[in-house]
Amino acid sequence: MFIQITKEELARDLSKKAWYQTNNIIFSIILLYPLFSIVDFIYANTVWLQFFIVRIIISVVIYALYTFFQRQKYNYRVLLHISFLFLSVTSALLCTLVNIEQLNIYFLLYSVVILFFNLQVFWEPINSVIQTLIAFLLLALFFNLFGEYTLDFFISNGGVFFFITAVISCLIPTARYKVIERDVRSQIMIEKSNEQLKDQNRDINEKNKIIDMQYEQLRKLDEHKNSFINIAGHDLKNLIGSIVMSNNMLKEESYRLSADQKDFVGYIGDSAEKMQYMLNKLMDVKEIESPEMSFNMEVFDINAEVLHVFKGLVETAQMKNIHLVDNILKLPLQVRLDKVFVGQVFQNLLSNTIKFSQTNNSIKVVTSLQRQKFVFEIIDEGIAIGQDELDMMFNKLRTLNDATGSKESRLGLGLSIAKLMTKEMGGELVYRSDENGNYFRVEFYVIN
Repeated sequence: MFIQITKEELARDLSKKAWYQTNNIIFSIILLYPLFSIVDFIYANTVWLQFFIVRIIISVVIYALYTFFQRQKYNYRVLLHISFLFLSVTSALLCTLVNIEQLNIYFLLYSVVILFFNLQVFWEPINSVIQTLIAFLLLALFFNLFGEYTLDFFISNGGVFFFITAVISCLIPTARYKVIERDVRSQIMIEKSNEQLKDQNRDINEKNKIIDMQYEQLRKLDEHKNSFINIAGHDLKNLIGSIVMSNNMLKEESYRLSADQKDFVGYIGDSAEKMQYMLNKLMDVKEIESPEMSFNMEVFDINAEVLHVFKGLVETAQMKNIHLVDNILKLPLQVRLDKVFVGQVFQNLLSNTIKFSQTNNSIKVVTSLQRQKFVFEIIDEGIAIGQDELDMMFNKLRTLNDATGSKESRLGLGLSIAKLMTKEMGGELVYRSDENGNYFRVEFYVIN
């Protein structure tokens, strides 16, 4: 998170901090400066009353200036310079009027004023240097006007101490200004960081509300889906039951049927049983929503199952004038899988290939044993369906809806269900569609 502080923001917050420190200085002067007259009463008894009045007037004037500057929002530095100038004038004047015996006391008092000021003030260090130079000029001026003793006495009786204190105290605002400026900058960064975090938290809360709303919508859709599956499943059970019952009635009259008709009755019975098995699986909503689907594993000859699916779709292919080429391995290959779902995988792949293929075309169905794996292949060398379209049909549990009159509607879940079933049973399904046509391949491990 990148935080940038503008010069205006820094100046505004520095001004707030400066005014806070200025308030402390001004009110300290107003409250404490008149009390310095106690020192005057003890050590300068002849002039203490006059200077007491002066100190009171200075305190009142400083307060009036402070109120005026606050109201007009003037620069605080000017107010501090004026206030310090008033204090310097009275302190420098007293240093030249008192007797030589009390000179140390008043130089010490003047040093305390300067030291207190520089310890509290928040401004650029050059301002303290200016005030120190003004203090030296005032002392020099009043000494020349009112001094009754030599310069040596003046300097040796506290003047050196005052000079050293004044010069050294000018270093305090330098460090203080840097420290406070850094603190103000850090405070601004913290406040802006907090604002950004609040904004981010607000965005997260809003997104969470949207997620909650979408979750509620999905939950309702899921309830509708389950309800629809239950209703449709019960209706399909009734229809399949009718097919099974009708097929059983045909079997009872088998002596009147030809050999081909008996085969068709057998296909109808097998298909009905498979439909009942798959429908019972789909009707178990908990099983549909579980991460893994349970299968009825059994050992069987997978080549025989492919041949069964192949024969069942020969008639469908002939209706489109499509020739199915049988390259199914005659060697029995035993696998341990769910026979119904495996047959449905082959059924979905081959029926969809026939559906999407062109008339007068040939489709090869090939099985083989490669590296201890059973391999089922469908090779259609006709016009390619398109790799992107196959990706859509296999990976999103839906197929494209082609509205053109020359092509069949590609709505359905057959290919995506075939891929899901293959993966759940430990197999692998790959496909390809390019200039050579369409190619589908399924692999399952065989039993030694």
